[in-house]
Amino acid sequence: MAAKRSEKDFESSLKELECIVKQLEKGELSLDDSIKAFQEGMLLSKELGEILDGMEKKISILLENEEGIIEEENFIEIGDEKGEF
Repeated sequence: MAAKRSEKDFESSLKELECIVKQLEKGELSLDDSIKAFQEGMLLSKELGEILDGMEKKISILLENEEGIIEEENFIEIGDEKGEF
């Protein structure tokens, strides 16, 4: 199942994770099923984090410099300079 997950989009994976969380919160699963669901949820969480990291690296911001010229800046570099990331 994990091999096919790479074909899924972010939103469907997030919905799957939310469903797992709801199942675990209900407390109606057996111990074995709870452990399996937890492991699956952790895998999804890791994969979603990797997707977000990749998206963050692609984000750029358009900034106007002192001369009024619009320049493209890398989002992560800007955040790193300000100590926000």
